[in-house]
Amino acid sequence: MSCTPKKTEWHAVASWTWDAQDETCGICRMAFDGCCPDCKLPGDDCPLIWGACNHAFHLHCILKWVNSQTSQAHCPMCRREWQFKE
Repeated sequence: MSCTPKKTEWHAVASWTWDAQDETCGICRMAFDGCCPDCKLPGDDCPLIWGACNHAFHLHCILKWVNSQTSQAHCPMCRREWQFKE
């Protein structure tokens, strides 16, 4: 009785998406599965940031928006005072 090992191969495939209610950033209008105009690759270097109002934006987009406001920063979607969600 001969015992020959079986050759098994497998190829893993994975995908990811951000868990946001919208599909695009309300500031740059780029897809959340992509990246903001300042980045070259999507992922951890271009994360989504949620506000207390539950609106999501690319990190770089909302930081530019908040820094461009002359007085108190507001959410670009609902105009509530901008606060990062904890």
